[in-house]
Amino acid sequence: MAALVIAEHDNASIKGATLNTVTAALQCHADVHVLVAGHNAGAAAAAAAQIAGVTKVLHIESDGFGHGLAENIAAQVIAISASYGHLLFPATAAGKNVAPRVAALLDVGQISDATKVVSADTFERPIYAGNAIATVQSMDSIKVITVRTTGFDAAAATGGSAALEVLAAVADSGHSSFLGSEIARNDRPELTAAKIIVSGGRAMGSSEKFNEVLTPLADKLGAALGASRAAVDAGYAPNDWQVGQTGKIVAPTLYVACGISGAIQHLAGMKDSKVIVAINKDAEAPIFSVADYGLEADLFTAVPELVAAL
Repeated sequence: MAALVIAEHDNASIKGATLNTVTAALQCHADVHVLVAGHNAGAAAAAAAQIAGVTKVLHIESDGFGHGLAENIAAQVIAISASYGHLLFPATAAGKNVAPRVAALLDVGQISDATKVVSADTFERPIYAGNAIATVQSMDSIKVITVRTTGFDAAAATGGSAALEVLAAVADSGHSSFLGSEIARNDRPELTAAKIIVSGGRAMGSSEKFNEVLTPLADKLGAALGASRAAVDAGYAPNDWQVGQTGKIVAPTLYVACGISGAIQHLAGMKDSKVIVAINKDAEAPIFSVADYGLEADLFTAVPELVAAL
């Protein structure tokens, strides 16, 4: 039986997390299909058909899918689930909203945050904030899996030629309705997709200092801005900048940690970064244990000097 990836998209394009999930799906089964359920989502379905390794795209249109309401998406997945042995979702806010509903409706266990496919029924996932890796075997006939995207390379967005099949949508579940949204606008790269991230911690002292010191460095590097939970809780940075176990899991090419001590909760969200640079005046800070390059210095002096040198 084939594997089905539930695509994350904005009705116009496929989001990057879907590409990583396709890679995981290909390690489960050679025959990978992608579900694009949306409203006026023809462009997203066409983009999904170009993903390397995908053999079929299921395109389903409905007003009820326009805003990705979890109840409606879950009902649609259930309606076509009998044809699949694996149902894979990106472990994003959207994916983690739908997958548990699907698993509950199917009465199967969910495998969360898979970082490695050992075999078609066996997977690895982090536990204890990433301090241990559990190997989990599922005996369910249908495996419901959320994929930690940092654990898998992205599939090529072009080069594929999947068949495109249009299916009828299930009826609106009636359990929820979309009332409105307030979208945060940001000229910087999205945190989970950024190649370079500059993050600040509690040592920044205030939101004014956070922006005054770190924004010039992020501008020079073309980086996204992140923050530790302590900085977010103190009001120095908005919630959607939080990196960590209860924030966003990232794995950029370069991660610059400024004034971040390296609590286990934060390390769980960024330790897979390719290169980690830590700037902290505390030589005993745990962040230095995972850093590739460490600078023991006052960040309020070191960061402006770094900006001037770039």
